Amino acid sequence: MRRLLPVTDLTTPAAADDREWTLQELADAYAYPDDERPWLRANMVSTLDGAAQHDGRSQGISCPADMRIFGTLRGLADVVVVGAETVRMESYRPTRAREAFAARREAAGQGPAPAVAVVSASLDLDFSLPLFVSPLVPTLVVTGATAPTDRVRAAREAGAEVLFAGDGAAVDPARAVAALGRRGFRRLLTEGGPRLLGRFVAAGVLDELCLTVSPLLTAGDAQRIAGGPAVAVPERFSLISLLEEAGFLFTRYGKI
Repeated sequence: MRRLLPVTDLTTPAAADDREWTLQELADAYAYPDDERPWLRANMVSTLDGAAQHDGRSQGISCPADMRIFGTLRGLADVVVVGAETVRMESYRPTRAREAFAARREAAGQGPAPAVAVVSASLDLDFSLPLFVSPLVPTLVVTGATAPTDRVRAAREAGAEVLFAGDGAAVDPARAVAALGRRGFRRLLTEGGPRLLGRFVAAGVLDELCLTVSPLLTAGDAQRIAGGPAVAVPERFSLISLLEEAGFLFTRYGKI
């Protein structure tokens, strides 16, 4: 892996040669800012022609280095925020503790692994899945105030913690971020899906985007990394860093 930007870091050992970075070097490169408010980071992958998936899943357009960064970002996060459709499509499982990040997490006052927060208005979820019944850290469900009471009860009976973030059935993205912040989660990571990311973008609450650009062309009609209604005025982000390996680009953009 090579660091292409920022150029001021090209003299560091991790940037000087084309080799596999250690997980600690990746963790340093992707460290969250020292900010007291909740910081929402997204991690997504896209092909050259804009596809966020192939055959309905993102794994086919990823690579080993992308998965190492994926694991690193999880290792740094307090909570992973994910949409219900992604839970269903990607066979989401609980996060796990990793020895490589144990000391860093302990020093930051974090638990052994990030929690998972599933955003869902309908709560049309299978609460018998390991994500709900056997996580290392209890899973959260974020929903609206008028969510079906029987589904709220089912979530709680499965051991999930329910957070309400919206007056109606829909979840308000800004209130979801605030609710997670009040719960003590400052380092937020969303892995999608595209509809959830689109809602975060439209609400103006996304602070950072880590986007892997895969050197693949897929054509077809796969979703982009963000879907839903267009924003009235596109929001400008600034390039923070750029890494490269085997033609894959690992970008990190922050809100200006």
